[in-house]
Amino acid sequence: MAQTRQSRPSTKAPPSARRGSSSSSRASQAKRRPPALLRGVAAVGRGTANAVGSGVRGIGHGARDVPPAVRRDGMAITLLIMAILIAAREWFQLPSWAGTAIHFVGAGLFGILAYGLPIVLLVIAVRLMRAPQEENTNHRITLGALMLAITVDGIIHIGHGRPSPSDGLEGIQDAGGILGFGIGTPLAALVTAPLAIVVLVLLALLSILIIAGISMREAAAWIAEVSHKVRHDDAREDDDALDLPEHRTLERPGDPKVKEPKEPKHKRRGRAKRLIERALHGDPPPEDALDSYEADEAFAQAATVDHSEFDAIIDPEASRRAVTEQISPYEVAEDVPPWDPAPAPAAAPAPDDAATQLIEVPGAEGEDPHLPPATHIVPAGEQGELENSNPYVLPALDILAKGAPHKERSAANDRVVASLRDVLEQFGVDAEVTGFTRGPTVTRYEVELGAGVKVEKITQLSKNIAYAVASADVRILSPIPGKSAIGIEIPNVDRETVALGDVLRSPVAARNDHPMAIGIGKDVEGGYVMANLAKMPHLLVAGATGAGKSSFVNSMITSILMRATPNEVRMVLVDPKRVELTIYEGIPHLITPIITDPKKAAQALEWVVKEMDMRYDDLALFGFKHIDDFNKAVRAGKVKPLPGSERKIKTYPYLLVIVDELADLMMVAPRDVDESIQRITQLARAAGIHLVLATQRPSVDIITGTIKANVPSRLAFATSSLADSRVVLDMPGAEKLIGQGDALFLPMGESKPMRAQGSWVSESEIHAAVEHAKRQADPDYRDDVVVAQQSAVIDADIGDDLEDLLAAAELVITTQLGSTSMLQRKLKMGFAKAGRLMDLLETREIVGPSQGSKARDVLVTPDELASTLAVLRGDSGATVGTTTAHREPEDGEWVES
Repeated sequence: MAQTRQSRPSTKAPPSARRGSSSSSRASQAKRRPPALLRGVAAVGRGTANAVGSGVRGIGHGARDVPPAVRRDGMAITLLIMAILIAAREWFQLPSWAGTAIHFVGAGLFGILAYGLPIVLLVIAVRLMRAPQEENTNHRITLGALMLAITVDGIIHIGHGRPSPSDGLEGIQDAGGILGFGIGTPLAALVTAPLAIVVLVLLALLSILIIAGISMREAAAWIAEVSHKVRHDDAREDDDALDLPEHRTLERPGDPKVKEPKEPKHKRRGRAKRLIERALHGDPPPEDALDSYEADEAFAQAATVDHSEFDAIIDPEASRRAVTEQISPYEVAEDVPPWDPAPAPAAAPAPDDAATQLIEVPGAEGEDPHLPPATHIVPAGEQGELENSNPYVLPALDILAKGAPHKERSAANDRVVASLRDVLEQFGVDAEVTGFTRGPTVTRYEVELGAGVKVEKITQLSKNIAYAVASADVRILSPIPGKSAIGIEIPNVDRETVALGDVLRSPVAARNDHPMAIGIGKDVEGGYVMANLAKMPHLLVAGATGAGKSSFVNSMITSILMRATPNEVRMVLVDPKRVELTIYEGIPHLITPIITDPKKAAQALEWVVKEMDMRYDDLALFGFKHIDDFNKAVRAGKVKPLPGSERKIKTYPYLLVIVDELADLMMVAPRDVDESIQRITQLARAAGIHLVLATQRPSVDIITGTIKANVPSRLAFATSSLADSRVVLDMPGAEKLIGQGDALFLPMGESKPMRAQGSWVSESEIHAAVEHAKRQADPDYRDDVVVAQQSAVIDADIGDDLEDLLAAAELVITTQLGSTSMLQRKLKMGFAKAGRLMDLLETREIVGPSQGSKARDVLVTPDELASTLAVLRGDSGATVGTTTAHREPEDGEWVES
């Protein structure tokens, strides 16, 4: 190895040699270096370029705050410009180098389809401008159009003899272009030209279905319907067709004739087949049968939420980028027309014959300027005929004020997002705030957890989050229903007021024409919430004083006045506070004057029970399970009175019973009120009778377990304690609401409540709706709802102790024990008052004289209790000992008189 080292030549040069080489290289570099002037110009150029680049990058960074709607409009305008340029070249032969380039690209790519390319681009641009929020639909249409163009190019390319690029570019441009060559030539070589055309035609059909967004079965049904109309088969009348709520059509006033919608052909064939089978078996045709029943629909929902006016976050990456880069992922809702002129299905009792529901579109030709913009005319005999029944015109929605536009984002939301991030970072939680949805009252911030992070890590930080955002009313949802994210609901410092007019003018209200549909308000995501009282079927409303309970009751009644006629809905209003519902006195929807006396309210509830029993008698007699089915059959003329009966069968209206303060009724007549409410809530759903109970004292002695079990729908406003929230919702949450309409809505069938801001209607708007209803019709009160009590003459010696005396008399007579000490124990009173009551009972000959330490003799039997209490009350014509169970002989037997 040493020899090897010695024999290896040295690669290092001596220092003198190295210095010589370096000096020569520096001399050569000095010769190649440009002059100082050129270097200065280059430096100035680089500085200018850096400055321009920095400015452009700054502008681009600032341009990220451009709303998504504006960016989509920019895309639409770009497509419009491309359509104009391509049309100028392909249609009008634009003579320029730009035209040549456009023809080279368009015709070279699409072939002769380039002549139709401007129309396609124009249609897509208009679609982006008119429906920017339907992003998925726009993408589907674009994909379908591209697939259709490729398949048609392939068919054209095969039809022109499959020219190749070797034959020249003009041959390809006159055929299917590069796209046609790319799909037509390989496919024809693989399966022959005829089979290739068949495959491409089927693919083109699939592209058309993708563009239309329908299935093959729906397309076939539509083609059959169009051909059916062309052959004028609709002129044939169907004797079995009913004017059902599902077949109601929307019509403009002034149309000469309204054609009843026909049953689908396959259903008519199925019905005919069933009739033939019944005839073969010897069974008579079912004359009283209906084609559809109320119970045919499965999973009927009581509440409907509409988010069509607000863009939701569809892509999680877009959501995360929106929050990270401080860009709002939401868009300003475009104006949606309050009424949809297209026919829409409804679920309300429909008018009969040719008198279908008329909804007039504002601005339509031929409309009467004296009528309101929206009219709903119901003919006589439609629902519970009134004595002075006339065509009833619903009030215009314009009398309800419009609210402020909805906000999607504010500076407060950005501050809360930063605070939430700081809390997660400080406590070392691997989680990210990915988005938020702003409602009128609260904003729900979405937090996604990292891998292996427990949900409890977030829920345990509730107090720290409340401290960071400076708000004590923080509510955590783990998880958000339908999402793999945790929701943190934080009140807005700039909360909004939800106007009832906006809710009733929303698309979800226009699509739901049921007369019992009411406007609830807006949910956390800013969508309008409508609820159908007929699907509840009963509703419990509770909340502390000032939480918004009375405002909701006003919104509910006003919704009924704006959407339903007296022939469709009748109401019983119970107002123990005497001032809450007096504004509605005299409206034609009332079936009795507003009840303010708690004792009369108990009588009214007993009448409702009798009305329910009467309706069930008719349902059982004629073989129906729901009042809607009975009304359909009555309108169709399929329900006939029994032979020999002179009764005129009419349809039954919905009956809505609203109790504004349940606690007051339960204090005065707890037993009678509780029994009536139990029977109504257990049975009245199918009879079209629905109950709304409102109270500001949700305790267990007011809302009993039986009432809770039979009232499945709950609306809880802010409560004063956790115990009250558990009574109303059977879960916590209502105690964290912030009041003034903030509520948790739990409709029947839902497992978790939705948070909503109740709608607000001013007193002037209520007055306008009430005055319009009074001008349309007069009230038609029932005399048997509340029985007028006879004037009672109370003895002077009783004074103010009548109630205690009645309780003592009932206790003594039922127990058959006249003891002063028993009155003290049972009625919780002193010895002096108990002795005075016993003396009063002795003077009325109810108990005998005192016998020292022994109990007094009771002179009245339990059968005489009712007449005895009537005498104590001072009712005329009643005497002690006169019993209602007195028996007289008749044909050798004893019967009750």
